[in-house]
Amino acid sequence: MKLLGAVIAGGSARRFGSDKAAALLNGKALIDHAIDGLSRQVDKIVIVGRAWGDCETIADYPQAGGGPLLGLCGAVRHAAGAGFDAVLTCGCDTLPIPHDMATQLAPGPAIVDDHWLFGLWPVALAAQLERHIAEQKDRSLRHWIATIEARRVAFEGPFQNYNAPHDLK
Repeated sequence: MKLLGAVIAGGSARRFGSDKAAALLNGKALIDHAIDGLSRQVDKIVIVGRAWGDCETIADYPQAGGGPLLGLCGAVRHAAGAGFDAVLTCGCDTLPIPHDMATQLAPGPAIVDDHWLFGLWPVALAAQLERHIAEQKDRSLRHWIATIEARRVAFEGPFQNYNAPHDLK
């Protein structure tokens, strides 16, 4: 299976108060931790919703700033057009990325239980996801997960979600 890794990173980080993706944890940006965690499991990495270094950037779809579901849609659309079979996603603010996430989530659609952005999404869902976004008022990732009945897979934690600068300590 040809996998695209997508770091969903287009959020405004209002609760964090500054650029969350660039915040340093052990001397390294949070987004770089996410990239490293995905890169061992996928064929290529993209960043969704923002530019970062020399990584390829994918826009949210159908518009920027619409939340993680539109970031996922942008990634799945891109993957479908570029010959990938599925997209493995994470956010830039929850670590660590499980080292066997792709294997444990296959076949998708599946998510890491209670961590909505850790997911495996077949590109065959692209058209259904676009219709869902166009037709639904609720554009939350949770609603999409429920709609498609994505499998929830339990992983050993602990996971740390970095929502405020003090979480980095």
